[in-house]
Formats: sequence, C-alpha cells, structure tokens
Amino acid sequence: MTNPSSKHSDKVPFVQKLAFGSGHLVNNLLPGALGVFSFFLLTAFGMDPFLAGLLGGLPRIYDAITDPIMGFISDNTQSRWGRRRPYIFIGAIFCGILFALLWQLDPTNTQWYNFWYFLILSLVYLTANTIFSTPLIGLGYEMSSDYNERTRLMAFSQTIGQIAWMIVPWFWVIIADPDIFNTQAEGVRKLSIIVGSICILLGVLPAIFCKEVDQTHLQNRAELSIKNIMSNLKELFRNMVNITRNKPFMKLCGATFLVFNGFQVVASFSYFIIVFYLFRGDYGSAGTWPAWFSTISAFTTAFLVIPIISYMARKWGKRKAFIISTIISIFGYALKWWGFTPGQPWMMFIPIPLMSFGIGGLFTLMMSMTADVCDLDELYNGMPRKEGTFGAIYWWMVKLGQGLALVLGGWVLKVVGFDQSLTEQSAATIMNLRIADIVIPVVTAALAIWVMWRYDLSEEKAREIKQELVRRRGEL
Repeated sequence: MTNPSSKHSDKVPFVQKLAFGSGHLVNNLLPGALGVFSFFLLTAFGMDPFLAGLLGGLPRIYDAITDPIMGFISDNTQSRWGRRRPYIFIGAIFCGILFALLWQLDPTNTQWYNFWYFLILSLVYLTANTIFSTPLIGLGYEMSSDYNERTRLMAFSQTIGQIAWMIVPWFWVIIADPDIFNTQAEGVRKLSIIVGSICILLGVLPAIFCKEVDQTHLQNRAELSIKNIMSNLKELFRNMVNITRNKPFMKLCGATFLVFNGFQVVASFSYFIIVFYLFRGDYGSAGTWPAWFSTISAFTTAFLVIPIISYMARKWGKRKAFIISTIISIFGYALKWWGFTPGQPWMMFIPIPLMSFGIGGLFTLMMSMTADVCDLDELYNGMPRKEGTFGAIYWWMVKLGQGLALVLGGWVLKVVGFDQSLTEQSAATIMNLRIADIVIPVVTAALAIWVMWRYDLSEEKAREIKQELVRRRGEL
C-alpha cells in the first residue's frame, strides 16, 4: 500500500508527545491505584464486602453519565486558552487533591461514616477526573491530522502510559509491608498523598505544552450557558445519535468492548493461578511473583509490542495491524497452558510477549482510528468537530466493559467452584479456572477480529477525507 511520509506541519514535536504521554500516565495511574487501594477497604478499614461493592459500582453509573456531558462542553468551549487545556489543567490539580482526600479514612470511624465519606468524595473525585481525562482524550485526537502521525502519537503516549502499570502492582507489596508502614490503613493514607502529588505534577503538563487545533476554522459551536442548558442537552443527544450511526466508529467500540472485556474478566485469574496452582495456596512462597507478572507484562507492552504495532500500522494499515496483533495475542493466551508450570514459575513469563499484542494493539490502534473517524464525522455532519464527545463515548464503552468484567469475573470464579476461604483448591477447580483463563479472551478476541474484518476507513480514504475538509475550511 502507499505510505507517503507525513508533512512536517502534521508532525507532533517530541516535547508535546512527552507531555501528552505524561497525561496518559496519570490517566492510567489514577484508576490503577484506585483498584489496588479499594481492596484495602475490606482489610484495612473493615468495610463490609457488599458495601465495598456498592462503592465500586455506584460511582461508575455516575461516571458514565458525566463523560458525554464533559465531551460536549469541551467540544463547544471558546476561550483564549483553547477548548481542552483549561479543563486539563484544572482537572489535574483537583484530581490529585481529591484522590488523596478520598483515602484519608480511619478504621476507628464507624463503617457507615466511612461508607458515606468515601461515596460522596468518590463522586466529587470522579467529576474532577472527567474534567481532566475527557478533554485530554479529545486533545490527542486533534494534535495531528495525519493518518500515520496519529498512530505514532498514540503509540508514544501508550508507551508512557504503560509505566503506570509497571508501578501499580507494587502498591500491594508496599502497603502490606510492615517494615514500611505500621498498618495497612497508614500505608493507604500516605501512599495516596504521594500518588495524588505525582498526578498533579504530571497531569498539568499536557495543558502547558500541548498545542490544540487552530480555533479559527471551528464553526457552529453551541453557546454554553445556564439559560441554554436544555438546548445544549438536546444538541448533545443529537450528536450522540449521529455518532451511533457512524459505522466505522461503532466497529471500533464493539472490537474494544470484546478485547478489553475478555482481558478484564480473566485479569485476576493469573493471580489466583499463580498462588493456588503454582504455589499450592502458599502466599508466602508466591511472594512477589504476581507483581512481577504484571510489571513484566506492562514493560513488554511498552517497549517491545507497541513499537512493533506502530510499524505494522504504517506498513500494512491500521485494520490489518489490529487483526494481526489480535491473532498473535490468541496464540499467547493459548501458550499460558504450558507457561504456568508448577516448580518452574519463571515459565509464566514466556506467553507475555505474545499476549501483550492484544491490549498493546487495541488502544494504540483504536485511539488512532478514532481520530480518523472524527474527520469522517465532520465530512458527513459538518462542524463543530466532536473529538471530546467521540472520546467520551469510546471510553464509556471501556468503562462499561470494566464494570461488566467485574461481575462476570466473580461469576466465573463461582461457576468453577473457587472458594476463597480454602488455602488449597480442588484439582477440578484449578483445571476449570485455567481453561476459563484461556478460552474467554480467545473467544472475545476472535469475535473482535470478525467485527473489524470489514472496517473500511483505509489510509487512502482517510487522506481523501482530509483533503476535502481542508478545501471546505479554506485552509492553505
């Protein structure tokens, strides 16, 4: 296929790529840390498991509502600083502060006090997180209008973002280590302050260094005001209806839901298989092996898989790169059957390079293709451009997958007969758990390939759309 080089004007400077990547690191670090810290609601603060489940589920419903609203606001904002950057700057600061405050719980408080404290602050924190993350995603879609430069930008940002997943697994070890903190509660409180501070420092960088699209050519933006709130909501609804009619975008959402949901359902299974299969339920012997498994996975994704996928996309196109990388990941999941071998725990790392092509290819390519889809939407529906709304709906699909995966993962554990009160699981339970750990992501990955098989927004078509949009806007 033809692969013309990107024009200099379409290339994103390294400093801007680094700043955008730092934003993605924060965007991964916050939910990753939240997931780890939430475990200690039970062990450190004595929260009832049902109440802890509500604290995990109720805020997700609120989050799903606020994302599209923030996307619409970001798309239609008019300011001297741009549509995205003011929100990113303010959101990063409040995210860091509120994340730290969220975890200043005390186990001596009543359970209901801690429940309402955490629930209310969770909603406030998620509001700040939406203000930060939704414009950040939209910013990435508009930083370049070039087909290949978009892939390079997303590949770079995903590489930086993977650093968060190299760090997060060790929070379990640090918080629970009595040589570092006297209690788990103390560990959660102090480490949350460190995480919040890092997120503020790194989160404001995209707002300071990244460049937005020229607002001169942006037309038909809605007037955001209290008196226009009903008309704004109607316009948001119309935009969302139009977006759902965008077939290439819906294919991206469907494939993402399948691959990511399949991965998330079995995400915790590796930990259980390591502890209960490789080490016979001996947590002491399992030690840091589960943390190393997650860290090596993230390291491999960042520095081996993503660069290869970026090259594949430039060489063969994004659709083919996605299909090939997903097929490779299927072989990786199958290889786990031999990789997890009692007495030889080091073999668990063998499938990682192949498995990592699944998630590594997913977000690198899908975010790049979503940027192309935003051009297609402007071609059919005109201004205003809707990068923020597209990003919000795409990540709403990701969050829906996460929520569903939590439910399905627990259901699968129950079906296979896993009993958390036992130090040693039955042979049948381990066998069924290992089968589910492989079959579920393989099936969802295969379905995602089927969904993307006829995706038709090729490089040639994307360049034709770009030229037409430039002509319409009267840009040189």
